[in-house]
Order: sequence, then C-alpha cells, then structure tokens
Amino acid sequence: MSETKQNPLKEKSYAFALKIILITKQMNESKEFVLAKQLLRSGTAIGALVEEANQAESKADFVHKLSIANKEANETHYWLRLLMDTNTLDSNSAAKLIESCRELEKLLTTILKTTKSNLKKK
Repeated sequence: MSETKQNPLKEKSYAFALKIILITKQMNESKEFVLAKQLLRSGTAIGALVEEANQAESKADFVHKLSIANKEANETHYWLRLLMDTNTLDSNSAAKLIESCRELEKLLTTILKTTKSNLKKK
C-alpha cells in the first residue's frame, strides 16, 4: 500500500473500490443482485483503469485509459444516484459514496485536461 501513497488518484480510486465492494456485498445480502453487479463492475473499473494508465505505453495511451476511467466514474455516479433515489441504499451511505465518486471525477478531469494541454504544446 505504500506505493499508492505517492499517487493520490491511485490511492483514492483503490479506497473507493474497497467501499464499493463492501456496499455491494450488503446489497447482495438484500437480494439486489443486478444493481449490485452494475455498481461493482463500474465502481471497481475506475481503479483498475488508473492502474493500467500508470503503465501506459505512451501519453496517448495514458489519456485513453484515464478517459475510460472517467466514463466509468460517471457511470458509477449514475448508479449511486439511482440507488439513493430508490432507497436501495440509505441516503447517508449513498451520499458519502457519491461525494467520493465526484472527487474521483474531478481528479480525473483535471489530470486529463492537463495531460491533453501538455500534449498539444509539444
């Protein structure tokens, strides 16, 4: 885990994935299998794509992988809002997860904008 401390995006996306896994386990206990699977897939994909981006073969590959991670974050945000608005997740838990997801979206957007801007300068 000390490796991820050097990279806030890796650290936050990993911590977010852990939270998603725990909440989907609870959802499965309540027999919410379909929605839990959707949330688990998109919520854990963010961190996996961040990990892939850090091993990118080029700056373009880096941008591509982080762009997909950002799309997954947006999808996860959608599922969390849906789960909160249908009372599938309690409002407090959902609000905390939504806040974490928004933070990831902002980080990803900032990194993507900066990287794309730097690529254009070259």
